[in-house]
Amino acid sequence: MVEIVHKNPDIYKIPVFLPNNPLKILNSYVIKTPSANLVIDTGFNQPECLEALTEGLRELDIDMDKTTLFLTHLHSDHVGLTNDIATGNTRILINEIDYDYMKNERNSDYWPWMEEKFYHEGLSWDMIELQRKVSPARAYAPKYLFRAETVKDGDTFKIGDYRFRCIWTPGHTPGHTCLYMEDYHILFAGDHILFDITPNITMWRGVEDSLGNYLESLKKIESMDIDVTLPGHRNNDMDLHERIHQIQAHHDRRIQQTLSIIQETPGLNACQIGAKMTWSMRGKNWDEFPIQQKWFAIGETISHLDYLIKRNKITRHEENGSTYYTSNI
Repeated sequence: MVEIVHKNPDIYKIPVFLPNNPLKILNSYVIKTPSANLVIDTGFNQPECLEALTEGLRELDIDMDKTTLFLTHLHSDHVGLTNDIATGNTRILINEIDYDYMKNERNSDYWPWMEEKFYHEGLSWDMIELQRKVSPARAYAPKYLFRAETVKDGDTFKIGDYRFRCIWTPGHTPGHTCLYMEDYHILFAGDHILFDITPNITMWRGVEDSLGNYLESLKKIESMDIDVTLPGHRNNDMDLHERIHQIQAHHDRRIQQTLSIIQETPGLNACQIGAKMTWSMRGKNWDEFPIQQKWFAIGETISHLDYLIKRNKITRHEENGSTYYTSNI
């Protein structure tokens, strides 16, 4: 079950199965040293995930009392099992921005605000209520908010003789953070860069331009000296720079398609624009999309709309509880 994905330093991968999820597997990475260990990301708060992760940790003989748990970002497939595997002596690290979002999700009107936003963008309340019932972000989140030590861009820490640097890469989430072993040119990429699927970039409360942030974060990684990239899902079978260029081209096409739809049919909301976009859902039209995929698609459409608004290419109009868009060019 456990795989060794790099030697000297020895890096192990525990594949954590994600039931009924298109991502299929969460890659939890482990580094062992005589004095301390590092575990990166956990999987959903689901029995199947817990079984896979704990079996892998047991196989590697990981003592969580001597372990640092690094969480690349707040999504439930990366943090869901934190309470289950951490002990009172486990050091838990997560970016300060994402940790604040986790607090707000539990202690404020964050989710009602999101639902209201999607409703104004054209998603029916029936679909919103269905999404509320099946959302893995809610259903498989940690049982309670864990206590963590927060990190920011450039922070460093050591595990045994190995040094790690936190690389803030906002976009996929506002506080998404990669982990870099500068001495070995190894990057733990979380969901910032995936190699056979494109990371979802959605809207976030309090963030004006998450797509713009993401594209800047790609440039940041592109400028670094990296020989090995270890993603949070699936495998890495291509050159990092080639993949970055592919992702940049993908978003360039999406931006142009979004603008063209608005120019051809002004007055549409995000749900209507998303329905006209090209998505990689084989054999399914927009009406057949499962609600989770439709939710992600609308969120990504809004991120592209925000990007165009930020650059004064389009205008968002809000009238009588509804939202629509027109072109400025």
